[in-house]
Order: sequence, then structure tokens, then C-alpha cells
Amino acid sequence: MIFLPAAAMVLLVAMITFRMFFERKRQMIASGMHMRDIPSSSQMASRFADTRAADNYKNLFEMPVLFYVSLVTAFATAQVSPLITALAWTYVALRYLHSYIHCTYNRVRHRLYVFLASNIVLWGMWIALVAGVLRTQ
Repeated sequence: MIFLPAAAMVLLVAMITFRMFFERKRQMIASGMHMRDIPSSSQMASRFADTRAADNYKNLFEMPVLFYVSLVTAFATAQVSPLITALAWTYVALRYLHSYIHCTYNRVRHRLYVFLASNIVLWGMWIALVAGVLRTQ
């Protein structure tokens, strides 16, 4: 059951990937831009009016990496517990909320609060995992 939160995160990445693709396609068609005109991410960012989905996509490969590793660590060290599972689902819910805010109305203050909350949850997971490993030593 500990891998279901990972699957939910993978689903979020897939949804943001599709949103980014369709948003880029829409902007390229509207401006008459061709793919050869934007070979790098910096050129895309300078040419596109809306980069929210692309920015969020990048975010999903930053802190969430530590989340995925925490799930594997919980499984490998036999620490899958109701606490770890609840923290994992809370982290996923906060990341979905963060992506929603980022890709829609994008109020930085709201996004920051959700980002900080998700990080606190993630660090809580890691503290619980490390404490569990130390208890078995």
C-alpha cells in the first residue's frame, strides 16, 4: 500500500505533462511559432506568455524525489506504518494543491504556504524513518 502514494504522484506528473504540452501547443499556434524557434528551455520561457505548467513540471522533479526515496526506504526497512502512510498521503494531497495553485491562479503566497507545509510533512517522514532505523540498531 505504500506505493499507492507514489502512483498518485506519478499521475500528477502525467497530468501536468499533458497540461504543459497542450498549453505550449496552444501558444505556439497562436503566435505562429515553430518548434525549431525554441530549442532550449530559456528560449521557450522568453517566448511563452504562460510558463506556469512548465514551471510546475520542473518543481515535480525537485523535492518529490526525496518523497519517492522515503517510500522506498520505508518499504526496505519495514517501516510502513499508519503514520508513514498518512504522512505520504498528506504530502501527495499538498503537492496536488500546490500544482493546482501554480497552474491556475498562481498566488505566490498561497503556493508558498502549501509548499512549506508539504516540506514539513516530508521532513517529518524522514525524521520518523531515521528514528525507526536508529531504534533497530
